[in-house]
Amino acid sequence: MFTDEAIIKIKAGDGGNGSASFRREKYIPKGGPDGGDGGDGGDVIILCDANTHTLSDYASRKYFEASRGENGLKKRQHGKDGLDLTLRVPPGTVVRRISQYGGQELMMDMTKAGEYLVIAKGGKGGLGNTHFSTPTHQVPTETGPAGIGDAMQLRLELKLLADVGLVGLPNAGKSTILSRISNAKPKIANYPFTTLEPNLGMVRTNEVSFVVADIPGLIAGASEGRGLGDKFLRHIERAGALVHVLDIQSENLEKDYSDIRTELKLWNPELIQEAEIVVVNKIDTVLPADAKKIITKFSKKIGKPVISLSAVSGTGLDELLAKIVANIKIKEAQTEADANAYQAEEKNFVRYEPK
Repeated sequence: MFTDEAIIKIKAGDGGNGSASFRREKYIPKGGPDGGDGGDGGDVIILCDANTHTLSDYASRKYFEASRGENGLKKRQHGKDGLDLTLRVPPGTVVRRISQYGGQELMMDMTKAGEYLVIAKGGKGGLGNTHFSTPTHQVPTETGPAGIGDAMQLRLELKLLADVGLVGLPNAGKSTILSRISNAKPKIANYPFTTLEPNLGMVRTNEVSFVVADIPGLIAGASEGRGLGDKFLRHIERAGALVHVLDIQSENLEKDYSDIRTELKLWNPELIQEAEIVVVNKIDTVLPADAKKIITKFSKKIGKPVISLSAVSGTGLDELLAKIVANIKIKEAQTEADANAYQAEEKNFVRYEPK
């Protein structure tokens, strides 16, 4: 099952207790203090793992705790440190800390495999009684307190890392398009909400390769949770381009288009600033002359070019791919230009070097 959100509680290990021990050996019946320190508690680490694809490991189990440090031993032996606990999450996971009052603090946005965050530090081990011996206090029985490991509640939220997002009303044909242009094999049927979870597909062309996400169909009110609602809108926030798929058999293409654009804006105003490719699908279900008339009228109404497409027959797929590739190249050029501009400006930065 695809899980893209989880709330869990974590706790780092407590430190081990210090030992209050005294040296007792043959011929040395009253040796001095020799209690060792306790071991440190294990940390909790969140690791971005390329082989993890959902947050399903956190769907049922909600509490995770690293091991505590072992207690100190006699003969000044240090207790073993507790083992760290590593929680693996997929690339695209946003980690937030939930305060006791319900507020959320962004801890890290994990987009690259191998990134990690020590989210909770283990407690320090307590000091053994050897640390408390003085010329006037040669038989100390006290030990230092063991530290308590950090504890907190976290919200893990997965936002898919895709270059292109397919959006539109249910049953517009998004899954069929994904299956025709990529290696994905989504469930396809002629009824709304066939897609119950996002599907990712890798598309390879002679020029570039990119990832496409098929987002479950949106409806009016999706940003407020209607239908499958806001459960999946987050997954298109990272996409560099959106392909808006509409069904030519709709009674009102303009309203369908406007409804989805409104929901995108309500969810995140930045989404409607992304590059958009408008596609009218299923042109094979009407006469060619009617299809041309409908699409020409619709294109004029929204003031944007529209691609005529039949995912079933393949008509228009090459044009769609060419348009996507062109947008990706523009995006890459912008990113490279931004990076070059930053590097040029960086030379003028005033840096503080600690002494």
